[in-house]
Amino acid sequence: MHKKLPILLAIFCFLLCTAEGFSQSKKQQELEEQRQSLMKEIQQINSLLFKTRGEKKSVLTQVEDLDKRISTTENLIKITNRQANLLTREINENLDKIDNLRAELTELKEDYAAMIKKSYKSKSEQSRVMFLFSSENFLQAYKRLQYMKQYTKHRKQQGESIKEKTELLKILNSDLLVQKEKKNQLIADNKRTKIQLTKERANQQELIASLKKDEGTFASQIRAKQKAADAIDREIEKIIAEAIAASNKAAEKDTPTGNTVTKRSSTFAMNAEATALAANFTSNKGKLPWPISKGGVVIKRYGKQQHPQLPNVTTFNSGVEIATEDGAKARAVFNGVVLEIQQIKGANLVVMVQHGNYISAYKNLTNVLVKKGDKITTKQELGTVYNNPTLGKTILKFAIYQNSKRLNPADWIYKM
Repeated sequence: MHKKLPILLAIFCFLLCTAEGFSQSKKQQELEEQRQSLMKEIQQINSLLFKTRGEKKSVLTQVEDLDKRISTTENLIKITNRQANLLTREINENLDKIDNLRAELTELKEDYAAMIKKSYKSKSEQSRVMFLFSSENFLQAYKRLQYMKQYTKHRKQQGESIKEKTELLKILNSDLLVQKEKKNQLIADNKRTKIQLTKERANQQELIASLKKDEGTFASQIRAKQKAADAIDREIEKIIAEAIAASNKAAEKDTPTGNTVTKRSSTFAMNAEATALAANFTSNKGKLPWPISKGGVVIKRYGKQQHPQLPNVTTFNSGVEIATEDGAKARAVFNGVVLEIQQIKGANLVVMVQHGNYISAYKNLTNVLVKKGDKITTKQELGTVYNNPTLGKTILKFAIYQNSKRLNPADWIYKM
């Protein structure tokens, strides 16, 4: 048992080191995926928000667009730094492994050399035969024969072990060179990104200075936009409230026939089919597809937010705003039924799709492709996202409700 303990301990240490190396490699992969995602997002921001140099944007819009690009660039720098730091740790660990392996290899070669020397001294067939014949009895001769076989086998194993460790040393050295090259590349990328970020911040500060000169006017513009957005939200919530009331009224009529319904004044009354659809929608939380056919970037997130440059101004967004390509189509995030298509002042067309007791709302559309009452499938196109010729932007405003309760779309849409 005591002889087995060191062997088990060595195996445990090997497995521990292997698991740690795998964990770090997986972490490095996750960071690289995040870095690539941020780089893609910056490309989208450049193509969707800064696509035409001749655009006559207001100072406020320019500041907001720059703020989005700067914040994403800052995140890119943070992720790249984390990658470089993790690579530094991996490089140091690799160096320790190489040092330990070289020490083991040196010791192994010395043992092997001593064994070869000893074997050479007793290599003649005559000495081997004499070694056997000098045995006092058959049992001793048998044991000596077994020893000679084991000795030969041990020599072969040591030779193979030296070969394996030499190959492993080559692999570690090769990995080390790749890691160092990767780290140098990340550091160089980060330097270029930081230089660009410094220029962006300088440009932004100039715009902010002009913004501050007439802060009252810009604050009034933001509040006016918020007021218009609130009015649109009230219209949508009114439609939902009416739909809830209608479902409960219909449920009262259906109850005597024996249909199973859920009847509450503040929530949708649902039959078995609607209940199953709602449960399916719930189970897909965080996995729903993006509500847009082409690539897009979220420029305004859900909830209450303080304006980054105007500390006395706060806004509230009932959903998310996604900047996308001209001609992009809004698409359903899940199976359902078109609850309403409404022309709301300041919002163009709004398509509302019901998924049991959930509602997904797609605002700022033109050329709607569906009609009220249509059954909708996941990713089915609903209409074209409106392109604002003044801003040169194509923005989908998207929201999710459970009954009349607003939900954060980022919790429901995959990787939003």
